[in-house]
Amino acid sequence: MKSAPSSSIEDYVKVIYTFTEWQDRPITSSQLAARLGVANSSVSEMVRKLREQGLVDHRPYGAVRLTEEGRALALTMVRRHRLLETFLVRELGYRWDEVHDEAEQIEHAVSDLFVDRLSAKLGHPVRDPHGDPIPTADGRIERPSAHVLSELDAGHRGRVTRISDDNPELLRYLAAERIVLDADLEVVRRKPFGGPLVVRIGGTGDAREVDVADEIAEAVWVHSDTVHAGCTLAASAHHGG
Repeated sequence: MKSAPSSSIEDYVKVIYTFTEWQDRPITSSQLAARLGVANSSVSEMVRKLREQGLVDHRPYGAVRLTEEGRALALTMVRRHRLLETFLVRELGYRWDEVHDEAEQIEHAVSDLFVDRLSAKLGHPVRDPHGDPIPTADGRIERPSAHVLSELDAGHRGRVTRISDDNPELLRYLAAERIVLDADLEVVRRKPFGGPLVVRIGGTGDAREVDVADEIAEAVWVHSDTVHAGCTLAASAHHGG
């Protein structure tokens, strides 16, 4: 009987998956090390174990890609993590900038039965507090049609549909500026000489213009039914899981 994967293996496959979920560049060993906060030598050893267990494809100096088995395990962990984040915000009053590390601690300790019942208790949500899609119990996942704000043209209108949770300080800033999920957004212009992007947030009657720095524009994703010429359809890229 095959033993259950260790928490380290679960962390690795989840990081590999989430790195490529919203863009088409595969992750490298050095990027894995940076994301997990471990030494390159530790990553090399773990990637070797993952390859031996059939969870990743990897050649020396090449990118690390999940196999079908690795992707299935990654989606199981992503489902746990995002349902736990949703529970912490909805039921326990956590802010969206507080839940990532908390969910990281809990996700390895819960069973599939617990996760299924948690999903039912929450009404089977399809996205977490940051807009990331929650996989179903059988591993299906649907990402919204969304485009990273930094690549949108002036005049583009839509709804904020996803915000990266990599930086808690950025999440706190966005909450204070009311740049949150489902907020109406219009790209107004780019200020000259490498200046910030100017966006209009809010609907009729409460709209206001906000200067958006590049780091924020790279973290915010916008949904709309139409895209102006020149925009990059980043969300349609094949993810490397």
